[in-house]
Amino acid sequence: MEVIKLLKKKFSLTTDKALAEKLGISITGLNIWKNRESVTPRQFASLLATAVASAEKAAVHYVEENAIKTIVEYFPINMTLSRGGAKYEIFDCKAEHLYLNGLRAELDQHHGIYVFYDSRGHAIYVGKAREQKLWKEMNLAFNRQRDIQKIMRVRHPERNQKFKTSDEKKRQIRDATVRLYDIATYFSAYQVSDGLVNSAEAMLVRSFANDVLNVRMESI
Repeated sequence: MEVIKLLKKKFSLTTDKALAEKLGISITGLNIWKNRESVTPRQFASLLATAVASAEKAAVHYVEENAIKTIVEYFPINMTLSRGGAKYEIFDCKAEHLYLNGLRAELDQHHGIYVFYDSRGHAIYVGKAREQKLWKEMNLAFNRQRDIQKIMRVRHPERNQKFKTSDEKKRQIRDATVRLYDIATYFSAYQVSDGLVNSAEAMLVRSFANDVLNVRMESI
């Protein structure tokens, strides 16, 4: 049947088996089509409908398998100065270290979502990287000044002066604004399809609503 030949050419396939899998029919069913001397519009519509249904099923399966992929989880942060010394990075990948350089390459390649954790492994911040890659966005968040991130601290003198005990010099415990690099100890990162990045971030932020330092509760 001429249409079978044309379909194999259209899909760049060389075997009947490959075409049958592409169309979502059995090899026996394909042979029936090949042996037809003529095809009515109804019969061709039936073949086309089967092919469309197979394509839709394959597309759903692809999304399910590839929508979210884990890059790394609970990776320990090893804060280091960037090459220019202007900011901090979440780990040092300047040395020739296969594992670290491989992780950096993955974060540099994908969009997705990420989570920062404190030393106890509790989530403290959830972020997304949709306009730029994970590595750049994660390091921007790591350095960003955000007033909402506060912990109780005592401000001690930084200049060279004689030490005085708390009995001699009262020093008040006050709220202190901190950056993520002051409190983040681990991170996880996930590759997420662009169309799902916003929803995935919102789901995580809302899941950790009582823990994370995110300003907004995004709608899913």
